[in-house]
Amino acid sequence: MSVFLFIVLALSLTTLMCIYRLFTGPTLPDRIVAAQAITTKTLAVVTLLAFVYNQMIYLDIALTYALLAFLSVLAIARYLEGGKVG
Repeated sequence: MSVFLFIVLALSLTTLMCIYRLFTGPTLPDRIVAAQAITTKTLAVVTLLAFVYNQMIYLDIALTYALLAFLSVLAIARYLEGGKVG
């Protein structure tokens, strides 16, 4: 259990750095990358929770969250290129 707590603490600290970049990023692509990094770290924590608590429903939640994050990045990229979203 202590290894799990160490990993969650490390991911939380790096997430705080990403949150800082999200709010102070000089350009919009920097902010998008920071948001995607936060999403990836959140997915890692949810996956760890699935294995620690032996609840595989958390993996379904993580998969759904990853799919939504991927689709949102595609929509933002398309919008930035000047295309219509939808």
